[in-house]
Amino acid sequence: MAKAKMTTVYFCQNCGYESSKWMGQCPGCREWNTMVEEVVRAGANVKSSVLNTDSAGKSNRPQTIASISMAEEDKIFTHMNEFDRVLGGGIMPGGLVLVGGDPGIGKSTLLLQMCKLLSDEKKKVLYISGEESPKQIKMRAVRIGEFSEEVKLFCETNLDAIETAILSERPEVVVIDSIQTMFCERVSAAPGSVSQVREATGVFLRLAKSMGIAIFIVGHVTKEGTVAGPRVLEHMVDTVLYFEGDRHASYRILRSVKNRFGSTNEIGVFEMRKEGLVEVQNPSEYMLAGRPEGASGSVVACAMEGTRPMLIEIQALVCDSNFQIPRRQTTGTDFNRVNLLMAVLEKRLSLHLGQMDAYVNLAGGMRLQEPALDLGIVMALISSFKNRPIEGKTVIFGEVGLSGEVRAVSMASQRVAEAKKLGFDTCILPLSNYEGLLPEEKTGMRFYPVSNVSDAVETLIK
Repeated sequence: MAKAKMTTVYFCQNCGYESSKWMGQCPGCREWNTMVEEVVRAGANVKSSVLNTDSAGKSNRPQTIASISMAEEDKIFTHMNEFDRVLGGGIMPGGLVLVGGDPGIGKSTLLLQMCKLLSDEKKKVLYISGEESPKQIKMRAVRIGEFSEEVKLFCETNLDAIETAILSERPEVVVIDSIQTMFCERVSAAPGSVSQVREATGVFLRLAKSMGIAIFIVGHVTKEGTVAGPRVLEHMVDTVLYFEGDRHASYRILRSVKNRFGSTNEIGVFEMRKEGLVEVQNPSEYMLAGRPEGASGSVVACAMEGTRPMLIEIQALVCDSNFQIPRRQTTGTDFNRVNLLMAVLEKRLSLHLGQMDAYVNLAGGMRLQEPALDLGIVMALISSFKNRPIEGKTVIFGEVGLSGEVRAVSMASQRVAEAKKLGFDTCILPLSNYEGLLPEEKTGMRFYPVSNVSDAVETLIK
């Protein structure tokens, strides 16, 4: 039997583009200095032990859409409501989910906690770790709680051994921690390289689709915050989740950036405690805890994350500048958007902000880009500039245009209901949104509909 020929190929670490020679700039993604050299076996046989059958063991043949039964794809519920919401209502059998996040943020803890909840529902789970020993995982499991025999642990990095274990155990859910540690003997490259990550993901993709197994893959992230490895990795999977948060703070946010089974705008909020991750059922109340009373530059705005309204405290500080060029700094929102809103205030309200330092912060460490925060940011800036506080039980939302007009935003009813639930008694909202509210929704609060920024200033800042 002829031996496979060894060849040198250059891969782009960003997008996975393949070339026979090195190039300074990748032709695929136009990034510089991302091409890396790898040795591969040309003509090597790529075997796959995955049978060409579906999860029911039937031959995988073409079929009509009408003949497909949705009952066969009922989602698996973890009963961790925040986690299920981000996934699109539950775990989809046959789905391939990529979970990324900074080191030490709690990715392994989250997935191990999911395994425990699934085992309580008598679901067969296989946890495969390539980074930790069984004793290390046991130490974390003891903090989370008692695990049933439905959860099995397998510490291995060889892809063929892992594939054999999955085929023999036939679990319903598999966790791979992490994809960068897996290696295939048929690929002569180091673990974590572009070739190895792509080959390993391809194997898990075939296993998930052919056997109807839900597979969760943990992926490392780069210093820019994206999943390490080729960009094709995110294209191959069904769902991409990012676990975010400050390691020195207690809260964590699970965010969906790609989801073939649900919305990509949903987030789940968790709090890290000694016993593991605890769901935050009311993020609005959690984010507003510790809000100062009677302080200028502090405003509560309502933003939407998917289908969930969240009340966020916007803090602004405007002061005289000691520099020739004033400083502008934002935390949690778009820097350019704040500069644009300040230009609107200078032009439409004749506020002299050109020589003032301005700092805008979303309290609680949230990062939001929604236009509905515009009016809240504007009112916080004006409140700080005039040093006049806004009443504490007031909630504000609306988009601000370049002419100073206040435009309507989506889901006004849900925003108003969330503010009522937390005891707010005053709402500043766009005029067109107020006209669209039902009569029963206009009770229980004082509403001040505004059509431009001047109306909002006259209403709130006397």
